[in-house]
Amino acid sequence: MDHVTGSGIRPKWGLAEAFGKLRSKAEKLILKKGYFLVLVGFLLGRALILAKLAPFSLPFFAAVYFIKMERAPLALFGLVAGAVTISVGHAASTFAMVFLFLAVYRPTRKWVGNQARAIPYYIGGLLFAGRIAERFIQAETLSVYDLVMAGIEGILAFVLSLIFMQSVPLVTANKRKQPLKTEEIVSLIILLASIMTGTIGWIVYGLSIEHVMSRYLVLLFSLIAGAAVGSTVGVVTGLIFSLANVSSFSHMSLLAFSGVLGGLLKEGKKAGVSLGLLVATLLIGMYGETGISLESTMLETSAAILLFFLTPTSLTARIAKYIPGTPEHTAEQQKYMRKMRDVTAKRVAQFSNVFEALSKSFSHHEDDLGEEEKELDFFLSNVAEKTCQTCFKKEHCWTRNFTTTYGYMEEIMLQMDQSKATIPPKLAREWEKLCSRPKKVTEAIHQELAVYQANQKLKKQVKESRRLVADQLLGVSEVMGDFAKEIQRERENLHKQEEQIMEAIQDFGLQIEHVEIYSLEPGNVDIDMAIPYCNGHGECEKLIAPMLSDILGETIIVNSEECGAFPHSTCQATFRSAKTFIVETGVAYAAKGGGLVSGDSFSTMELGSGKYAVAISDGMGNGERAQVESRETLKLLQQILQSGIEEKVAIKSVNSVLALRTTDEIFSTLDLAVIDLQNASAKFLKIGSTPSFIKRGRKVMKIQANNLPMGIVQDFDVDVVSEQLKAGDLLIMMSDGVFEGPKHVGNYEMWMKRKINELETEDPQEVADLIMEEVIRSRSNKIEDDMTVAVAKIKHNTPKWASIPVHGIKKKQA
Repeated sequence: MDHVTGSGIRPKWGLAEAFGKLRSKAEKLILKKGYFLVLVGFLLGRALILAKLAPFSLPFFAAVYFIKMERAPLALFGLVAGAVTISVGHAASTFAMVFLFLAVYRPTRKWVGNQARAIPYYIGGLLFAGRIAERFIQAETLSVYDLVMAGIEGILAFVLSLIFMQSVPLVTANKRKQPLKTEEIVSLIILLASIMTGTIGWIVYGLSIEHVMSRYLVLLFSLIAGAAVGSTVGVVTGLIFSLANVSSFSHMSLLAFSGVLGGLLKEGKKAGVSLGLLVATLLIGMYGETGISLESTMLETSAAILLFFLTPTSLTARIAKYIPGTPEHTAEQQKYMRKMRDVTAKRVAQFSNVFEALSKSFSHHEDDLGEEEKELDFFLSNVAEKTCQTCFKKEHCWTRNFTTTYGYMEEIMLQMDQSKATIPPKLAREWEKLCSRPKKVTEAIHQELAVYQANQKLKKQVKESRRLVADQLLGVSEVMGDFAKEIQRERENLHKQEEQIMEAIQDFGLQIEHVEIYSLEPGNVDIDMAIPYCNGHGECEKLIAPMLSDILGETIIVNSEECGAFPHSTCQATFRSAKTFIVETGVAYAAKGGGLVSGDSFSTMELGSGKYAVAISDGMGNGERAQVESRETLKLLQQILQSGIEEKVAIKSVNSVLALRTTDEIFSTLDLAVIDLQNASAKFLKIGSTPSFIKRGRKVMKIQANNLPMGIVQDFDVDVVSEQLKAGDLLIMMSDGVFEGPKHVGNYEMWMKRKINELETEDPQEVADLIMEEVIRSRSNKIEDDMTVAVAKIKHNTPKWASIPVHGIKKKQA
């Protein structure tokens, strides 16, 4: 509700906003201004060990002086103020130690290489020497006891210096980006416990402040980080208190026990953690030897719980972000990873846009018709300059009859361009009637035409090269765009499904140690499992994969499996979606004259997008050079295809490389078939290659396309032939040595179809061997060219094991 005043309506401030402003002001005053160091220094100035030793003050001042020198006076003020509450002599001793440290450290630090490592030695040595001097001044004698106590205090100061150098930045920094390391967490706990020792002896309404604050600290860390950190806080805090006051030694068991119980009950939030402290207090108070009445202990526990419930959730959430293993820390890390992922995806998308813009700039060209008219005008002006400039009929032809003269000269040029320097007799007679120097003009046109044709050829090559580069840049742009989208696809939170799958399989009687799901996308399932040693019984293939098939509603197979090397070890298995179709291949090849080196090369490759490719390349000629060309062609093609670039662009890119790589006339043919394993559709791209054949039952179909061999021209149109294959089809691809190999055959196509139709076997390797054998026999067992036959059989992917019904789990919906 709004507050109504005389001046109008004023909105009421929200409670959360008010608390937020109050918190920000408090943080600014306490942390940024450094007044928090006064409070910490006051409590550490009061802190004692065994009621005699004071090793906290000097390490704390040195840490603040080294980390934030401008805040050192505030820390010194707090230390001296706290020491005064013990005694004036103790305050004077504290101030003297700080003055001694500054007097020794400041002049000598320029000779110290690593000051952070040197400070603990300064502190330990100075405190040891200072305490000995103090004892000697007071008693004028030194006993062994005095030396031992001074040594202990020096050692404690050395250790505390190391701890405070790590923990002081944690409480003085306003914002921190990195999570806490284990040693930093322990150092922070020791610092907090050391600070709380300054409250020893403080009693409010019969309640010990040290007990209340220590239990509150255990509650806080148990809620944030669980039993491990909670028990550590309890043990460390209790140990520090027991060193400060021997009567507090039994209190350590209560803090450690409450840390364990509270951490185990952290799922119950604040109420669960508080219950753990109450149970621990009752058990230790009833059966322990604390020397304190149960009523007093319960009141102190109740005060700690009350303070714990008053602690805002935002504070615990902020602290939890910096402690590894907490959900808040995990969420913060995921937020950081999402940010990095988005930045990376944005940069990749920007590069994609750059390549797309470059592609458009290369593909942009001026109006071809206007360009041709300009070139024609320039051509005829050169001819007229050489022939008509000195002619007496120049004004008559080019001023009075410009259109007629221009038209005839254009016609003569076109006729010469088409018929190689000759023009029709009729046109020659008409031109002789019109022009007084007909022969000279035609000769000039003939001479200029050679230069004109060379320029046109060069411009065409440049234009083709630009178009090829534009296609390649566009292909790279598309691949990078797809990659950017893939980066932005956030991994789904599939913990629930992982637990369901593990529970279902374990209920079946199989022990599964770990399940990790990467994808449940239909047709692209990816699951990793860790299972106990199976001794080679094949549980993954025979049991787990069939159960996953029933759970996920699609056929799942074992993609890879690493069995344990010894009993009681762990086996790792990866499960993936099975493809609808599989391809079995068989290849037969022979070199010319029965040699060892064939100019043909073949390749079968699985592409990452669920496709399977079969390719044959025939290098020009025979021998090692032809083999190098064909092998390099297939190797380059495979690398480009597996990068995700579309098939036509990949082939054009390979052709461009082959055409520009050498000036020698080295050409290669390419016969490529790309089969989609989900629906068995196939694309055939044939570059200078022979026809392929598909055998479907008793029917044989030919696949053919007309393209020049690769490397002849830098640009050509790739004809793509698409065909829908079926299960049981045989795809037969061959080089020209096989297709044109039969002797005394008039029609190679009919002969090959007949031989394929007569085959009784459907085994790919046997089909390849039989075709090769038939061709060689027709040549009287002579191999007169390199020959390669590749046969691929399309089959339904039938799993070896049927799916196993799994009950008690919700099936994945399609």
